[in-house]
Amino acid sequence: MSQASQNLLEGAGTFTAGLLLWLFTQGVEVPVVTLTKVGVVMMWVGGALVALGLTRAARSRSR
Repeated sequence: MSQASQNLLEGAGTFTAGLLLWLFTQGVEVPVVTLTKVGVVMMWVGGALVALGLTRAARSRSR
């Protein structure tokens, strides 16, 4: 598996997990963090990984 496809897969998974946290943990209380905010952060990280994977895929095709 190439690094680009690995980044795309990890980014999509992280984004999906963050989206699920953001959507379905409104009433859950955890002592240290707010799970909805963790979900938003995970969506940002997942989006960044997807962008990195797309950039690496585009660079490998242009060479």
